[in-house]
Parts: sequence; structure tokens; C-alpha cells
Amino acid sequence: MTDTNSLDKPAESGHPAPEHAAFAQVARGFYPVIVALFTATLIISNICATKGVEFFTDSSVMLGPIQILPIATDGAFFLFPLAYILGDVLSEVYGFRATRHAIYTGFGALLLTVGCFYIAIRLPPAGFYENQEAFRTVLGTTPQLVLAGLAGYFVGQLLNSATLVLIKERTKEKHLWARLIGSTVVGEFADTLIFCSIAATAIGINTWQSFINYVIVGFLWKTLCEVLVMPITYRVIALLKKTEPTYAPAKVDALHD
Repeated sequence: MTDTNSLDKPAESGHPAPEHAAFAQVARGFYPVIVALFTATLIISNICATKGVEFFTDSSVMLGPIQILPIATDGAFFLFPLAYILGDVLSEVYGFRATRHAIYTGFGALLLTVGCFYIAIRLPPAGFYENQEAFRTVLGTTPQLVLAGLAGYFVGQLLNSATLVLIKERTKEKHLWARLIGSTVVGEFADTLIFCSIAATAIGINTWQSFINYVIVGFLWKTLCEVLVMPITYRVIALLKKTEPTYAPAKVDALHD
């Protein structure tokens, strides 16, 4: 092991000074890139989710107590499924432990984002800055939404990863489709139910019909996205398994790798 203190000392006789500056080695592989994309997706999704959106507002269709139309959801409906797709890739290729670290990283990044927004909103605006209220409205996430996003993300992602690796422990390299869909159903349902239960009133959903619609639409949409992009997910996973030199059977069970 290199003695870092010796780097500050002049070279002794017979030991030439190093030719170049000293640096630490960056771990190679795709894992850091996927974690960065995973974290960025989570942050952007949680900002977009503060906007409530509706489709087919000119129609009203009910199925018993369930509101079919109009469709009520949030502004992150098109992006949030990507976080679960990336979570599936991490779990399938790198295992539960590595994915858990990525989830903790995303959780910390979300907390940092919320803290920075809180400080920035409360900083005194310059005399020439005319958008303080708009800035506060867009980025001033209420504690209710913060709690909803953090709780839904944390529980949903952990369940998604744990479900996938447990299924893989039984199926090994077979039936990838079952792992991807099964983990998504468990993780997305838990995430959607927790988030919607906490955040619904904060984005204007205040009836049981709208709430049930919000949960069902969010869950079905995210699950459908997983199915639609599964051919791409298959190719990404196959590429990573082929290029990661350490991909091999674990010596312990999937949840303790």
C-alpha cells in the first residue's frame, strides 16, 4: 500500500521522484453511469410530479365507484417508469447490495435537492428579479409531497430489487421476463399506493373516485411501460452481462451478496 505521507517528502537517494502527479483510480464498468442516470431520473421525476394533469377532461366515465375518465395523474407519468427500468437493470446485473447502495444514493440526492430548493426560495430576491413567486410555486414542494416522494421511492425501489433478486435466485438466468414484470408489479404498486395516499390532496385530488383512478392509472401505466420497453431492457442487460468482467454466480444467497 502506498504511504500517502511519503508523497509530501522529497525523494531519498536511490528513489527517483515520481514523474507525474498522484491520483486515485476510478472504478471501471457501467455501474457508476447507471447510478448517475438512476439518481437524475428520480430527482427530475419528483419535481415533475408536483404538477397534477388530466386527460380526456371533456368525458366522464364511471365504473361503479371508479372514475375511468377523465384520467388524473401527475406530471412525471412519462418519466418515472424509467427509474424502475434502471432499478431492474441494476438488480439483475449487479445484485441487491449494489442496487441498495444506488437507492441510498438517490435518497440522499433527493434530500439534498429538497434542502437546496428550500434555501434558494428563502434567499432574498434581487430587485431586478421578478419571478420569485413563480420560483416558489414551482420548486416550493410542500412537506406532504416531499414525504410522499421519499417514502414511495424508498419502499417501492427496495421491494422491486428484492423481488427481482429473489426470483432470480430460483430461476437463475432463465425467465428474465418473469423477474422484470414480477418485480415491477410489486415495487410499482407499493410505490404508487404510498405516494398517492400521501400526495393526492396536495396536487388537488380530493375524492375517492379520483384517488382510485390516480392509483390505478399510475400503476397500470408504469407496468405497461416496463412491458413495452422490455426488448430494450433485455438488450441492455445482455450487453452489461457480457462486458462486466466480474459477472458470475454469487457465493451467498441473492439478498446477502
